[in-house]
Amino acid sequence: MTFGKILVTGGAGFIGSHLVDALVNDGYEVVVFDNLSTGKVEYLEGHMRNSAFRFVEGDVRDEHAVSKALDGVGVVFHLAALTSVPYSVKNPQVTWAVNVGGTRSLLEASLGGDVECFVFVSSCAVYGEPEYLPVDENHPVRPISPYAESKLEAERVCGVFQEEYGLRTVVFRPFNVYGLRMRSDQYGGVISRFIERLRAGESPVIYGDGEQTRDFVHVGDVVEAMVLSLDNGNAVGRTFNIGSGRPTTIKSLARLLIEIAGVSGVEPVYSRARVGDIRHSYADISRVKDVLGFEPRFSLKKGLLTLFQDLS
Repeated sequence: MTFGKILVTGGAGFIGSHLVDALVNDGYEVVVFDNLSTGKVEYLEGHMRNSAFRFVEGDVRDEHAVSKALDGVGVVFHLAALTSVPYSVKNPQVTWAVNVGGTRSLLEASLGGDVECFVFVSSCAVYGEPEYLPVDENHPVRPISPYAESKLEAERVCGVFQEEYGLRTVVFRPFNVYGLRMRSDQYGGVISRFIERLRAGESPVIYGDGEQTRDFVHVGDVVEAMVLSLDNGNAVGRTFNIGSGRPTTIKSLARLLIEIAGVSGVEPVYSRARVGDIRHSYADISRVKDVLGFEPRFSLKKGLLTLFQDLS
């Protein structure tokens, strides 16, 4: 299909800014919509003088700002969200208002414009504690946090807009994404926390026995899968996991990072397991491979080496 501009909500954030980089480099006209609550304008500085790029500051709950951002847009990549699980536990109503209400407002505004396809970026958190591994897209969904619940409900709203109004939608469920620009504050992931401690010459802290597993996927691979959904009719109405398809123990992650960081005399330290932490999780990525032709390019070691080079 032919489409006009591409809107990326949350485009000044971690994953969103990498998606913007890829789309601009591929020659697309891109509009970024972000309230800068966690996103950073400096991530987009390289595009600000590009006539094919536009930045709109605003909140997804603001109908006027949303309408302004959607002018001339043919495809929406919706990444704007409150993504912190701890924050969602303390502030479930705000999380719901942004993640569900904001998605609904954006979908409604899309119906009144030129939008042909709406791509929603959800989360593997919707699965909860896995019943079987690897986790495929047909796995039961049992969210265990307000954040995960809000993402699942937003997925359902997208489905309603496709069924009732014919708006073509695609849903992605990324697993544990890492890379340059990932958050390093209290809400950052395990990789950012380990790196922060190692760069300070401190030991990474492992909660529990370290045998728990996660599926770490480089942001470059996540973006690749999303871009592959453009102009692919077979993606419409489908939900896709994005991961590496490989489990990694937290213990082996810590040791790999110690090796890459070149910090001598440092060993992981262990602390009490955290209540509510999922024990094992990794993705079945057969569908995204078969339908979109996706193939992860980054092994964990390659991705972490790339990250350290980018950080230096």
